[in-house]
Amino acid sequence: MTIVCVLLERFELAVAAGLRPTRLGEPAALAPELGRELFVGAVSQAAEAFGIHAGMRIGEALSRCPRLALVPPDPIGVAELWERALARLEGLGAAVESLRPGEACFDARALERLHAGRIVTMLAEGYLAQDGSERLRRVLAGPRIGQGPTRFCAFVAASGARVRRPRRVAGAAELAPHPVELLRRRAQTAALVEPLQRLGIATLGDLAALPRDAVADRFGRPGLLAHDLARGQDTPLRPRQPGELLREALELPESGSGEQLGRALGLLVDRLLARRERRGRTLRSVVLSARLVEGGTWRERVVFREALADAQRMRLALGGRLALLPAPADTLELIVERFGPPDREPRALFDDGAARRDERLREAVRQARAVAGPDAALRVLEIDPDSRVPERRVVLSPFDPGPAGSGSGSR
Repeated sequence: MTIVCVLLERFELAVAAGLRPTRLGEPAALAPELGRELFVGAVSQAAEAFGIHAGMRIGEALSRCPRLALVPPDPIGVAELWERALARLEGLGAAVESLRPGEACFDARALERLHAGRIVTMLAEGYLAQDGSERLRRVLAGPRIGQGPTRFCAFVAASGARVRRPRRVAGAAELAPHPVELLRRRAQTAALVEPLQRLGIATLGDLAALPRDAVADRFGRPGLLAHDLARGQDTPLRPRQPGELLREALELPESGSGEQLGRALGLLVDRLLARRERRGRTLRSVVLSARLVEGGTWRERVVFREALADAQRMRLALGGRLALLPAPADTLELIVERFGPPDREPRALFDDGAARRDERLREAVRQARAVAGPDAALRVLEIDPDSRVPERRVVLSPFDPGPAGSGSGSR
């Protein structure tokens, strides 16, 4: 098996730096997201020289380098640009696994035959940055390419490779001289680096030479995983399932907060459920994001306990996440990350008159939308009833008759 790793070092920091790439040459680190724990994110190479690394507490980082520049994060920009990069890889036919933005792995055996053995050369020559915007080309330029029999071997190879010069790590023997610091890039083993270094275990070879039962006794399951990685073993790839991108965005007329923000969320949910592309499917996970008035962005991934297609239950599930919004927003966005199975409306054992009437109403709405589009059946939704501007008091929202037997169609 030949695993290829495409590594864009400091990807999140590069996106957040935006039009000021000179910051990457100075001691800089990604600031913690508002409302989250105070740990720095990706750091520049100059900051690494002071011993600062991703996941370090912000107080310790500033004590090591008082002139450290903290760059506000841009989670929406990171997600959008990395999604475009993954789509480019999938356009080559790759089944991609991405553990984090800036790092992608795939099995290249079938692709080597498809692309006449040039897949690694294409990536090294800047395939990801082609046919994109100037910002995309700047951020995705110069990926480091690594190859190996496992995901971790390929990552280690990429971390030591130069731009346009792919590198290969064949197994445990070539992993041995590399530092245990590389274990920070795996969420399951990141916490083991400092204890291992305090014990004098500086390289992956030192870790691989330890008795397996002793490692398990001291570090548990994460220790066993780290021991396997150091010996050139890894878990199989789990490629993501490329899906449809379904999103709805709403620009807020004023700094959105409080009740107004809740009403805007309800409107987004209604519009998303009324989209023709949904084709009656439930929603398994969504991403709620916002662009903040004071600058910066906010992004929250929400996985429902069960696949939903009920607007009221979605509002309840997402409404609590709005309380985490760190500042007033001027744009709110809702994106479907993963669909569930088709929605099966519950049927009463004995249909009464109200249930039959609701069923006819749902069928009428469906036929109207099939002929005239999703705006064929709308309802009036109050947004800011106290506003002096009439256009801001109410908006039109897609009408949802509700499930069978609910009686919602009589409203």
